[in-house]
Amino acid sequence: MVNAEHRSSGKVYLVGAGPGDPELLTVKGRRALERCQVVIYDALVNPELLQYVAPEAERIFVGRPHERERLSQSEIERIMITRAREGKIVVRLKGGDPFIFGRGGEEAWALAEAGIDWEIIPGVSSGHAVPAYAGIPLTHRAYASSVAFVTGHECADKRSPVDWHRLAQAVDTIVIFMGVRNLARIVRALREGGRSSTTPIAIIEWGTYAEQRVHVGTLGTIL
Repeated sequence: MVNAEHRSSGKVYLVGAGPGDPELLTVKGRRALERCQVVIYDALVNPELLQYVAPEAERIFVGRPHERERLSQSEIERIMITRAREGKIVVRLKGGDPFIFGRGGEEAWALAEAGIDWEIIPGVSSGHAVPAYAGIPLTHRAYASSVAFVTGHECADKRSPVDWHRLAQAVDTIVIFMGVRNLARIVRALREGGRSSTTPIAIIEWGTYAEQRVHVGTLGTIL
């Protein structure tokens, strides 16, 4: 039960900014940016998207992922709740899609617990857009009938970590988010799980941006 005194006329929109190319922002996402009074964003968001935000709106930059100066998740949630209780329209702008490795679920939970009205505006996920920009189809009738989206950077206290050995044989195409730091461990686990050393692999940097770079190889040569 939500305490009535905590309800407000404000609202928070969790908006997916897309993977980088500003033209991949959805129409609904742009409309939310145009009418918001507060926008909260981080370094994963293309700054060009801020052109849609009114000059008088408050802009709150929360930092870069994995940097000490970055605001904590609890601090970000506190800001969203505080501004909404002030009756403001808030956009939490997040790279890709908020509900695909974007911590959108955590933020939605915090807003609901606080009695804040919120809405999700899905975004184009880097999981399928980035490979597409590199000319890589995730499915193909002759080669790949299944796809898995997997994080390569898990919380240390997660109860059920990714079982790379099982995943190696479970699906045809594996899309790994944030996997570069643990690439060597992931490659070894996939090979130990039975994935062939000749399996093609692509590592994509700055996906959908003009600076996009694609490194290709196999599980046997990529390291």
